Amino acid sequence: MGRLLSSVEVSRLLGLREAKVRELARAGLCRPARRGRRYAFSFQDVVVLRAAKELVERHVPAARIRRALAALTAQLPEGRPLSGLRIFADGREVAVRDGGAAWQPATGQIVLDFAVDDLRRGVARLAGAAGAPCGAAGASGAPAEDARAAFEAALELEDLDPEAARDAYRRALALDPELVDARVNLGRILHEAGDAAEAARLYEEALARAPEDPIVHFNLALALEDVEDRERAIAHYRRALALDPDFADAHYNLAGLCELAGRNAEALRHYHAYKKLTEG
Repeated sequence: MGRLLSSVEVSRLLGLREAKVRELARAGLCRPARRGRRYAFSFQDVVVLRAAKELVERHVPAARIRRALAALTAQLPEGRPLSGLRIFADGREVAVRDGGAAWQPATGQIVLDFAVDDLRRGVARLAGAAGAPCGAAGASGAPAEDARAAFEAALELEDLDPEAARDAYRRALALDPELVDARVNLGRILHEAGDAAEAARLYEEALARAPEDPIVHFNLALALEDVEDRERAIAHYRRALALDPDFADAHYNLAGLCELAGRNAEALRHYHAYKKLTEG
């Protein structure tokens, strides 16, 4: 089981107010564990909350979201996680994509997702325009705007089809290997899909191009935690904090690792810093 996240960490990851995170949890849209009076969110909870956030922003009622998630859980084989699915709004209804199929779990109705197909075609056009193998695209003089267009397409696809988003980020990198944001986002998607080792490799490549970016150090540390390389994770959390001393989540994660390593004084210092930054 992966490390559980606090409401503050989830709010930062999803761009929500902490109060909104707690509100969505209280509405029954996920089932976080408890640490005393506080919620402790699993990766699966974060996946569901991210979907719930997007559905609420599309004005889908919370009760409808809750019913759809319950129906979806009942439809899936036992043990199948929601993290492999894409949950999105179809008008004011909840819809789900699994590979090439999309449907409304509450009714079973098939959904035709034209937006995904349009974006895929756009990425395919960019691939054709590059006209070079992935390994040679950067040397072929492909215009930077094509790489940026592939990157923008990937951003759109993340919310519709993560597999297509991965392909689009890879195309962007083929066109411009120096596009750090594409490397970081691809790493994040792969990490969310469970491939922490490949995510770590991508983050390390990103750091070779942007060594002073605290977010990349933080992301790499998260991936290293998941491949049980705790000492290197500690080093990158420390580097993230050297670059951004107010990075609350880095303080919290580093405190946990220091505690596991028996470095209690350092752990306590970072817990205090986290509390000061998040509670005032």
